Amino acid sequence: MSSTPDPYASVTATARAIATGEATATRVVDAYLGRIRNLDRELGAFLAVNAEGARAGAAAVDRARAANEPLGPLAGVPIALKDNLVTRGLATTAGSKILAGWIPPYDGDAVTRLRAAGAIVLGKTNMDEFGMGSSTERSAYQKTRNPWDTSRVPGGSSGGSAAAVAAGLCAASLGTDTGGSIRQPAAMCGVVGMKPTYGRVSRYGVVAYASSLDQVGPLARSVEDAALLLSAIAGHDPRDATSIAAPVDAYAAALTGEVAGLRVGLPREYYGEGLDAEIRAALARTAEALRERGAEIVDVSLPHTAHALPAYYVIAPAEASSNLARYDGIRYGTRAPDAPDLLALYSKTRGAGFGPEVKRRIMLGTYALRAGYYDAYYKKAQQVRACISRDFADAWATVDVLLTPTTPAPAFRFGAKATPVDMYLGDIYTLACNLAGLPGLSVPCGLTAGGLPIGAQLLGRPLDEATLLRAGGVIEAAVGLGAQRPRAVS
Repeated sequence: MSSTPDPYASVTATARAIATGEATATRVVDAYLGRIRNLDRELGAFLAVNAEGARAGAAAVDRARAANEPLGPLAGVPIALKDNLVTRGLATTAGSKILAGWIPPYDGDAVTRLRAAGAIVLGKTNMDEFGMGSSTERSAYQKTRNPWDTSRVPGGSSGGSAAAVAAGLCAASLGTDTGGSIRQPAAMCGVVGMKPTYGRVSRYGVVAYASSLDQVGPLARSVEDAALLLSAIAGHDPRDATSIAAPVDAYAAALTGEVAGLRVGLPREYYGEGLDAEIRAALARTAEALRERGAEIVDVSLPHTAHALPAYYVIAPAEASSNLARYDGIRYGTRAPDAPDLLALYSKTRGAGFGPEVKRRIMLGTYALRAGYYDAYYKKAQQVRACISRDFADAWATVDVLLTPTTPAPAFRFGAKATPVDMYLGDIYTLACNLAGLPGLSVPCGLTAGGLPIGAQLLGRPLDEATLLRAGGVIEAAVGLGAQRPRAVS
């Protein structure tokens, strides 16, 4: 690592340089803080920058190294966190006014594990309010701009995390994925994003949107970096009843560069009408690159795919209507002033604290759960969910992974999605993965003629993140972005 730390250095290279003394954690952190100071006024990736805490953490790493104390695998590596990941002593808003000024008294499990590995928390990144959006336009605080073209969105809801990684404002980041909220912005910002198997990473300390769908995962500039972060944050947590008690793989070791004999399925339902022509062509090149390296390409069908979108937009809002009932103006967060009684306190607090998209989904979810409507909507959606899971289970009998587009189109301009349904359709390729609880990985696989990133999505068996990462590493090497950087920040 040079005298001036490279903001695009890999997580591995950064950790190695700090461990060997080639660089100090303090210098690395200061370099990123300077870059945030210079660039983020335009990009708007961060809601809060933890400058004092980051410098203190870096100094502690430098002291430990000077004393020849053992260092964690991520010692001194600056990481950004989506603002729905609870952080002790650092404001956590979930992109909502209703949590403005809330300072949590504890760290979530994923944050605790990152700190234990030696990572430095640089700050909290912008997001669609409570994760309810696909463009980061639904943040209550600011818009985040795409580093490849600042007139376009970065995707969402983890748009701030993806933009920060793409722009070199952090070494890597964490996001959450409820219906594509890691993979979709990763594709639009030209970075790697992984949604692990449901239960692979603890949800303890995640501000809940839809509890049966939410999952924490990494965003990084390379597949190897994503693998390293996943190894750091994965593992059983008894505080999360859905956490899986299974050994954590050394995911980086899976990156052998070999896919010979791997059976790669192309689900025909993901390549129909509505898919952008340049993305279709990029996925064809990706499939051919895998074939040339020994993979077997197999056509498959997931017949219930068309029902994933409506099922998701019943199940997720129903769970949100329950989870968000806790924001009542009494226990924490915003409280409306001058409310004459309890009902008025609830109404005024929620009316002022929640944005329009959150209110829309709460109302949709509450309606679906009402007596007389439950069987027609929520129960039926859960039955569809079971059918979608069976489709994937049937596919694993003939293939090892599925290759699909991550998004139907590249990053769009601000305000281009005129209706909520237009926005919801942007998640059409990512939702089924969450409904079935599967791991999913988005890897850059080229640029459009206009210079916008394209993402290829890999879906796999439960707890088989290693195979996705192995295939993703081959895609990255064959058709990835290489040394290309976002023009808006280069």
